[in-house]
Amino acid sequence: MAFTPYVSRPSLKNPPQHNHCKTNLPKSGFPPSNLKKKHGEEQLQVDDQSPIEEVALTVATTDDPTTPVYTFRMWTLGVLSCLILAFLNQFFSYRTEPLTVTAISAQIAALPLGRLMAAVLPTTKFTVPFTKWQWTMNPGPFNIKEHVLITIFANAGAGGAYAIGIVTILKAFYKKKITFFVGLLITITTQMIGYGWAGIFRGYLVKPAHMWWPQNLVQVSLFRTLHETDQRLKGGMTRTQFFLIALTCSFAYYALPGYLFAMLSSLSWVCWAWPNSVTAQQIGSGYRGLGVGAIALDWAAISSYLLSPLATPFFAIANIFVGFILVMYVITPIAYWNNLYDAKTFPVFSSKFFQANGQQYNINQVIDSKFQLNETAYESYGRLHLSTFFAFTYGVGFAALTATLSHVILYHGWEIWQRSKSALSEKPDVHARLMKKYKEVPQYWFLGLLAAMIILSIAACEIYNEQLQLRWWGVLLACGVALFFTLPIGIITATTNQTPGLNIITEYMIGYIYPGRPVANVCFKTYGYISMAQAVYFLADFKLGHYMKIPPHAMFHAQLMGTVIAAIVNLGTAWWLLTTITNICEPDLLPENSPWTCPSDTVFFDASVIWGLIGPKRMFGSLGIYKAVNWFFLLGALAPVPFWVAHKLFPKTKWLLYINTPILIGATGIMPPATAVNYTSWFVVGFIFNYIIFRHRKAWWQRYNYVLSAALDAGLAFMGVLVYFILQLEHKSINWWGVNLDNCPLAACPTAPGIIRTGCPVF
Repeated sequence: MAFTPYVSRPSLKNPPQHNHCKTNLPKSGFPPSNLKKKHGEEQLQVDDQSPIEEVALTVATTDDPTTPVYTFRMWTLGVLSCLILAFLNQFFSYRTEPLTVTAISAQIAALPLGRLMAAVLPTTKFTVPFTKWQWTMNPGPFNIKEHVLITIFANAGAGGAYAIGIVTILKAFYKKKITFFVGLLITITTQMIGYGWAGIFRGYLVKPAHMWWPQNLVQVSLFRTLHETDQRLKGGMTRTQFFLIALTCSFAYYALPGYLFAMLSSLSWVCWAWPNSVTAQQIGSGYRGLGVGAIALDWAAISSYLLSPLATPFFAIANIFVGFILVMYVITPIAYWNNLYDAKTFPVFSSKFFQANGQQYNINQVIDSKFQLNETAYESYGRLHLSTFFAFTYGVGFAALTATLSHVILYHGWEIWQRSKSALSEKPDVHARLMKKYKEVPQYWFLGLLAAMIILSIAACEIYNEQLQLRWWGVLLACGVALFFTLPIGIITATTNQTPGLNIITEYMIGYIYPGRPVANVCFKTYGYISMAQAVYFLADFKLGHYMKIPPHAMFHAQLMGTVIAAIVNLGTAWWLLTTITNICEPDLLPENSPWTCPSDTVFFDASVIWGLIGPKRMFGSLGIYKAVNWFFLLGALAPVPFWVAHKLFPKTKWLLYINTPILIGATGIMPPATAVNYTSWFVVGFIFNYIIFRHRKAWWQRYNYVLSAALDAGLAFMGVLVYFILQLEHKSINWWGVNLDNCPLAACPTAPGIIRTGCPVF
């Protein structure tokens, strides 16, 4: 389901001739308040700024179009960073506590390497035979635009490939065969097909100033920190000094939750107070319960699923937390302790499958030799049951989807209609005007890529239908769904830093149309959901290039090449692990404390069973236990209406504008694998930095907030990799009570009378 190395640079005695962010900084930090025309830079007025305050406080308003971007250094470091991050993130994704090495790590490491290459590479110019075109391995000092493109490559490697989940569940869970070539086809096509319609929506989601993509500001802030000469405030420190100190502290501290004292990832004091109470541990466990009072002192736990709280605007943080409170502390307790759907027969928080008697469900009992549902065996073995929380999670997904459509129609419908009539209806802000100097990527590039990927996808599904099960019409339908939702979900992401997913609706659709085929279901979901998500990621990177004034052609080339490289490395890494680690993804068969439990792939497998093998008709339809969950579709569609009406009636009440029902309703959409402690800790940190400090110490926030976020990510990544390769890979472990992730074993127990489970009391 998802859901992302550096050192800072001292001032140069001889700054580069073309440094597009070189400015006269005010003492409060960036951006500059007055700019002079120099080296091709455009002169701007003092008030010529973005209407979004966070952007105005972070993004520079200057550009030098003569800065070289297609350099030997860029291609070398870009490809290298993509390779390394793709390998590391795929490698760590199979672990019980997945570690994400973000693009920020490569962003930091690229700076000293780029400067080293600028110092040692020859400056000789070469002429291409029979042309006048010249190139050199070293065009001058390492510049910020090269650095941005290297980071675009790194973003491609850090993102991972969703289609790897198909390969994993086939080989590790279902024990079926799939060839490497087929895996490569579906990986590359699903990663790139969405880029086609990303081009269609550039005018709606990249150029407008109000589509500001908050997450990009972290990287913009860090680029400026690394490349600009900063003035040290009296009694303070430069952003570079602050970054280095925060990076060092983050690096050193992560040795505790990452190895020495794992319990810091979830301090559940309620469980300590009542060590023999099932109910208390269900309430207090941060990992397997409601997480009341649980807190994480671990940046990995805080940022792992919801991204950095420092980079998320507070209105989105508040919406997410309200949604979490409603689901976790209102709906779930009411449903569980009123025994809705026999809830007490199962754990309060679990994504596992159960029989009616509370024992775990054996999927192999209901699959036939053709890898389809054996209906006779299913009726004999019994219906599949879910924990009530897991069932309501799907209902929340239904509601979030329809709420997204309603919200966008009500709040942005007129704007979209006007933009459809005239893409230039909005007055361009300073960044859009500066980007007019560069040639746009032709629309036929995007459309040609789209056509090629659709043809390859159809060919793969038809030729290798025995392995993939999906037919040509399924590919086209999935593409239609993704195209339809890209704009509304892009608007949500561009303004709130949260991306509602299409995984549930795509699973639901194909489950009804083509039931009993688990691989067809996940293939359809991947083409429908991930192609939309890839379009959104592509647009987000384009917006980063927009802020940093990167030529669109260079952005397009870097993104495409990075995606292809990452897909190949992701699949190669997964294939290696799946064929060399015995019993990978099977916790019951793995050695004790083995990390190869595959949490995200387990959820992916669960979805293939619920929606593909058993099918929505037998789960949420006329033959299912959870028919009432379908009412969430209607509830989600109606949810934005009262808030929109209230805003129209009371237009001066500003807080009404900050209620974002798709984000509020879909807050718990990533649970599981996310847990309660991830949310509670994330909110606390977000409240401190993006509400209290933003309101009362804005100068500090402007200067250091995004730099701190980048430093925490980078320090965690460096120490996480170091701990694994030096200690964990050598099986060097310590044994004491502090290494238990969550000391609440009874939280996984049912409370219904007579249910017997190992390690649980009988009521």
